[in-house]
Amino acid sequence: MNLFLYLLTVLIWGTTWIALKLQLGVVAIPVSIVYRFGLAALVLFVMLLLSRRLQPMNRRGHLICLAQGLCLFCLNFMCFLTASQWVPSGLVAVVFSTATLWNALNARVFFKQKIARNVLMGGALGLLGLGLLFWPELSGHSAGPHTILGLGLALLGTLFFSAGNLLSSLQQKAGLKPLTTNAWGMLYGAVMLATYCLVQGIPFAMEWNTRYIGSLLYLVIPGSVIGFTAYLTLVGRMGPERAAYCTVLFPLVALNVSAYAEGYHWSAPALLGLVAVMAGNVLVFRKPRAALRPTSARLA
Repeated sequence: MNLFLYLLTVLIWGTTWIALKLQLGVVAIPVSIVYRFGLAALVLFVMLLLSRRLQPMNRRGHLICLAQGLCLFCLNFMCFLTASQWVPSGLVAVVFSTATLWNALNARVFFKQKIARNVLMGGALGLLGLGLLFWPELSGHSAGPHTILGLGLALLGTLFFSAGNLLSSLQQKAGLKPLTTNAWGMLYGAVMLATYCLVQGIPFAMEWNTRYIGSLLYLVIPGSVIGFTAYLTLVGRMGPERAAYCTVLFPLVALNVSAYAEGYHWSAPALLGLVAVMAGNVLVFRKPRAALRPTSARLA
């Protein structure tokens, strides 16, 4: 089941970049995010109410959902999409893939969880692989004030994403399932961002064409309802640090789609990077061998 959820998340989030690209145009970025998560929350609530699977939550649960909505369905997307205006997408992907290490470190700080050596080694190897994959883009991009600002926003968005992971893990430990917490979190995130748009005077425009509506529906159903539910279920089942390795793998899917749709050409460093990422994947999911007990202990 874990492998299915993992591959599903990688496949979906590795292709949502196409839909995000098609969203750029008349509709402002924050408004598109409001549409996405507002509709996703509506779909989840209808599903849960019809199936009678909506779990009751106390005040603490709603407060955590409020924080999760702010981190996972609002601020992180604002940071990433704004950073993409000044920083190449490959550079943003490299920064975002550090979620594996941030999740491990944050779980250690806040949950006192021990960081497995294979998780750190696998995450580092995955980052090295991504660096090789995007080396031509990284080496050819001149640094400037906007570059530094974009990198800072990408890192901030990754930290918000990691915080949302830990909040979801906290909710699942309390017995609340991702479907319920996602529904409330997406609703809270959409409401907060819609309030921001109203205060800033950002118009709620809409493009009534196949390109925008089709991309919006893809982001709502597979990208949000299915993708976030699968991913956060993995967070509860595997832990934040292992689940976050999806963020290292889904750029590879995006590159393969780009090779088909935009003529991306695989280079030698990119292929070496692919090998490093896959090796890191094996390390992250390898179960540590149990230490052999001394003979005296066994005899005792």
